[in-house]
Amino acid sequence: MRVTKWIAGTSVLSALTIIFDLTFWFLKIKIPFPIFPTLKFDLDGIPIILAWLIYGPYSALVTSIIVFLTISFRSVVSAFMKALAEFTTAIGLIIIYREEKASKSKKLAANLLGVTIRCIVMAIANLIVLPIFYKKPFEAAVALLPFIILFNAVAGAISLTGGFLVYAMLLKRLPESYFK
Repeated sequence: MRVTKWIAGTSVLSALTIIFDLTFWFLKIKIPFPIFPTLKFDLDGIPIILAWLIYGPYSALVTSIIVFLTISFRSVVSAFMKALAEFTTAIGLIIIYREEKASKSKKLAANLLGVTIRCIVMAIANLIVLPIFYKKPFEAAVALLPFIILFNAVAGAISLTGGFLVYAMLLKRLPESYFK
């Protein structure tokens, strides 16, 4: 893939994360997790997954950094947690990276790995962040872990499913040479 195509595609997907984040934030349409309303669902992860699927891990990393920078104007801690969550979800795709036609079982394994990595990393991150930055007792952070893990499993599934669905639609509509 040519560098110009990579830069242009990564830029477009990064811009899309900005649009999603600011639109959802400004219009107050982020969907609260019913069990723990402080956590909210959005679509910021879909362009990051697309970046990985189309342009590779470095594109997903750059797009995650753009998410971090966008959210950091509101809260650096929230920005770090969001970027970490979304990028660790994308890491599961390493199983199918560079495969032209991955089998359904490999795609499923990649999705499960992505969600699992996200849940583990975010559980550890919350055990560190909640006591230090939000002044919650460590015991409270531990008590919240089942809800945090459930939220991250659902949010990761949304990002991965959305990313794969959009990617499948793009494969049908764009020439194959676009993805090489």
